Amino acid sequence: MLFNSFEFLVFFPIVTIAYFLLPHKFRWLHLLIASCIFYMYFVPVYILILFATIIIDYVAGILIEKAEGGRRKTFLIMSLLANIGVLAVFKYYNFFIDNINHVTGSGLPFLKIILPIGLSFHTFQAMSYTIEVYRKNFAAEKHFGLYALYVMFYPQLVAGPIERPNNVLPQFREKKTFSYLNAVAGFRLILWGLFKKVVIADRLAQFSDPVFDNPQSFPGITIAIAAFFFAFQIFCDFSGYSDIALGTARVMGFKLMTNFNKPYFSRSISEFWKRWHISLSTWFKDYLYIPLGGNRVPLPRAYFNLFFVFLISGFWHGASWTFLAWGALHGFYLIFALVTRKPRELFCKKVGLDSMGPLYNFINVATVFILVTVAWIFFRAHDVGNAVFMIKKMAGIPREFVSCISTNDISILNFPIKLRLVYTCLLLIVLLEAVHVIQLKAHGNNLLDKLPLYFRWGVYYTAIAMIIFLGVYEDKMFIYFQF
Repeated sequence: MLFNSFEFLVFFPIVTIAYFLLPHKFRWLHLLIASCIFYMYFVPVYILILFATIIIDYVAGILIEKAEGGRRKTFLIMSLLANIGVLAVFKYYNFFIDNINHVTGSGLPFLKIILPIGLSFHTFQAMSYTIEVYRKNFAAEKHFGLYALYVMFYPQLVAGPIERPNNVLPQFREKKTFSYLNAVAGFRLILWGLFKKVVIADRLAQFSDPVFDNPQSFPGITIAIAAFFFAFQIFCDFSGYSDIALGTARVMGFKLMTNFNKPYFSRSISEFWKRWHISLSTWFKDYLYIPLGGNRVPLPRAYFNLFFVFLISGFWHGASWTFLAWGALHGFYLIFALVTRKPRELFCKKVGLDSMGPLYNFINVATVFILVTVAWIFFRAHDVGNAVFMIKKMAGIPREFVSCISTNDISILNFPIKLRLVYTCLLLIVLLEAVHVIQLKAHGNNLLDKLPLYFRWGVYYTAIAMIIFLGVYEDKMFIYFQF
């Protein structure tokens, strides 16, 4: 079920109202049933796969807690292999078969299956549970229904945030009462998330999708604009989902972790990954990077650890060479930044750039955004060849720009949408970043709470009106549902 669908508009209030009307002892069951309905709305039969992994990890958690010595690790490995095995079959089997067939010329058969929605998300959430039990950071959950709800909680079931058991499971035991403050905070997040999704992301997609789908038909300037728009499209699409997820949970009194924190204001790639998809980046840090040794090893090994983690992160996103290239590129960015840190600092001192000054910060933010946007080209392109073609095409931008100026004819840019809609897209991006600047100035406080009631409702009505009249309603899936 899509958050930006009419069905969810009916589903959410019914589930929420019923949740508060039911006695506390039945609420877990109500949420579990609602989550099953939510998930089965996509491909009903795949709920059997989800329940199979839930049973395996539930039993594994209890066995790990009771076992001693090497048996604890054995049960953990069995649980992890079961989860990774499901991912391997549904997400990566055809990728490996395709590459084996291509290299060897063999004709190994493909599996005719559809990737279950959000498989990588709830698999990683389940894995975090057994790992935390193994590390003795969390006691194994004995209530099967509550554990199933931990994996299936509908707000964050298909696209995160990827929660840890320490945060979510205890909340299911708490008796929640309706709170006006929680409702207001939740509905604000839902409204903002919907605005980012249907008004900004889906509007930008009208420009970027045709260009990425057929880059050979467009000049370098148009490709660059499409890449720029896609950077904001994927942010608004994914962070919009996360906002709605956090908002729907907050209305019922649940607090999920923040998944995005204005990532395009980052001054380094390292900072970007502390602000982008935080639940995934911290998952890889805690469960892969640190166990590999992190940076507490000789420098070559530390660089390998960093690169390997981002390579795996790219592969987590999808079974494609484009995602591997995207992950590898971010790994290279981070290693390059570490290797060149001292020379860059010396250069800044020589040219008189104050490391705390606004110009220095602006240059860093702009550089990071450009690097991230170039990487997004690989993320979005249909194959690596297309991504490389698009980057090469952008090298001709100066010549195209001169041609546009000399002929005074922008039709040669072959925009996929009308020019006025391009301006609309640009204005929406400016509005988005203006809101982010205001939020930064507020230092975490919600400025709306300090404004008069009539002004607050004016903001709400304006946002609703923009969603209704500027929103794109084509039942577009959230980008991260494919992962």
